[in-house]
Amino acid sequence: MKSDEKKIIREIKKGDIQSFERLFKGHYEALTFYANRYLKDLDLSEEAVQDVFYSIWVKRGELNIRESIKSYLYTATRNKCLKMLRADQTADKYSQYIQKSDPQKVFTPVDELNAKELNSLIERTLIQLPRRTREIFRLNRYQGMKYTEIAEKMSISVKTVEANMGKALKIFRKNLEEYLKVI
Repeated sequence: MKSDEKKIIREIKKGDIQSFERLFKGHYEALTFYANRYLKDLDLSEEAVQDVFYSIWVKRGELNIRESIKSYLYTATRNKCLKMLRADQTADKYSQYIQKSDPQKVFTPVDELNAKELNSLIERTLIQLPRRTREIFRLNRYQGMKYTEIAEKMSISVKTVEANMGKALKIFRKNLEEYLKVI
């Protein structure tokens, strides 16, 4: 690792936000395009790269980069993309399982439209959530992680996870209230 890279890492470890911002601005765009090669969705790619940088900032005290910063960032971004793809595949498998589990059930175009509307409403609600709340919700509901696992992964307390999940569920109940009345 170059001496200027070592300096940047030391500064970030100390909590120097300007050094972190320089690192972010210097690599964000290229990493987003790199992530898009895996995810084929620019919004998801941006989210993946933001999550990588968020994780670096949250765990800055434990940061231990042995190779070049660029290599570290690309590896972390690739790993994040692969994790997102695995989570998406799990959701697809679950959806296929549900459809196959009741062979007597015939899905009409209205059923499909309702499902699309509901999914769209869920996605819009997710976007409304604060970043950390959204990440906690996804880890719990989409990846099946327990509150203690989320707390450990994000370096926060279990109470913080509980509070954020409570906030997310309250917003979901509010946003889905009208939809649920119709059904």
